[in-house]
Amino acid sequence: MAEHADHPAYPVGLRLSGRRAVVVGGGQVAQRRLPALIAAGADIVLVSPAATPSVEAMADAGEIRWERRPYADGDLADTWYALVASDDTAANDAASAEAERTRTWCVRSDNADAATAWTPATGRSEGVTVAVLTTDAQGRDPRHSAAVRDAIVEGLRDGTLAAPHHRTRAPGVALVGGGPGDPDLITVRGRRLLAEADVVIADRLGPRDLLDELPPHVEVIDAAKIPYGRYMAQEAINNALIEHAKAGKAVVRLKGGDPFVFGRGMEEAQALAAEGIPCTVVPGISSSISVPGAAGIPVTHRGVAHEFTVVSGHVAPDDERSLVDWEALARLRGTLVLLMAVDKIGAIARTLIAHGKSPETPVALVQEGTTAAQRRVDATLATVGERAVAEDVRPPAVIVIGDVVAVGPEAAGRNAE
Repeated sequence: MAEHADHPAYPVGLRLSGRRAVVVGGGQVAQRRLPALIAAGADIVLVSPAATPSVEAMADAGEIRWERRPYADGDLADTWYALVASDDTAANDAASAEAERTRTWCVRSDNADAATAWTPATGRSEGVTVAVLTTDAQGRDPRHSAAVRDAIVEGLRDGTLAAPHHRTRAPGVALVGGGPGDPDLITVRGRRLLAEADVVIADRLGPRDLLDELPPHVEVIDAAKIPYGRYMAQEAINNALIEHAKAGKAVVRLKGGDPFVFGRGMEEAQALAAEGIPCTVVPGISSSISVPGAAGIPVTHRGVAHEFTVVSGHVAPDDERSLVDWEALARLRGTLVLLMAVDKIGAIARTLIAHGKSPETPVALVQEGTTAAQRRVDATLATVGERAVAEDVRPPAVIVIGDVVAVGPEAAGRNAE
């Protein structure tokens, strides 16, 4: 293509499903490019004496066919697309020449001018594929292409790039996990659904900053303020979801953390199913893992904890409604993570000690985790009840019990009281 370098590349989308694609070379370039070819449904043949472990795993999984040998003339017969990416320049030249003879579109990683096709910088955002190729007086600039791609995809995801589109939208509800509090920790899909919502019914513990990003026409309803009269609060929320969905609205139920981790999300999904209303569940980052992590506490650590258990502490150990086997928990050697347990932590600590847990077991209380107001209070199982009161720890807070509390990078300089 060198003699035609003054002409721009013609952009096109290749439909490779079920069509033969040959990759020459099993190194890092192939490792990066193969997943997209697999996703496109191509019939992929890898020709290479060796491959990276990741590429080898693709072959073991049956995603590609691997011929463990060097390139040979004729390998591109009946091939629609070729990626030439070996470390053998002579083999790459020969494969490029065959591609030219057989009219096979060919990308070449070591010499773009010798290729008949270029790979754009691509990104995807919910059904939209962005592909960017840049050329200038000096030739292609892959880094510029990647930067432009990233800016476009990020703009589509966060709504800063206006891309109006017409869509036929069936009424329904999306149960969206908003994550632990930091608005950046919601999933890409969750943020997109928020941007497309007509109605958002939000929990108090949902990431509040996300609501400020919504367009003015979006109706935002505080779930805690839904009048429920003779109904229980959860029934009133279910009814509100059903009412707005049946009115043809796109409804997002924005919940803190993950919808199915002490979020009563399944109760809402069941209520919607009973009314024949479509329901989409968008998982969220659970505070049970993310908040300890944000405070420098790994819930598992090699040689320290091989398991972690997440428990709701909203019911005291001696309450007849409790479904928790506290005696069994006290015997576990791993990490115990408590949610909704701030006002019960004294009773919980005493119960665990009574069942054999060491009073010196490290404990950390992390309030408002992942937000600007995050703070951490350390204690032991014997002192945590008093410390929580003295430090005025308030919900939402995640409580971590176990030796992992003393593992974090800052733990060496911290004295538990």
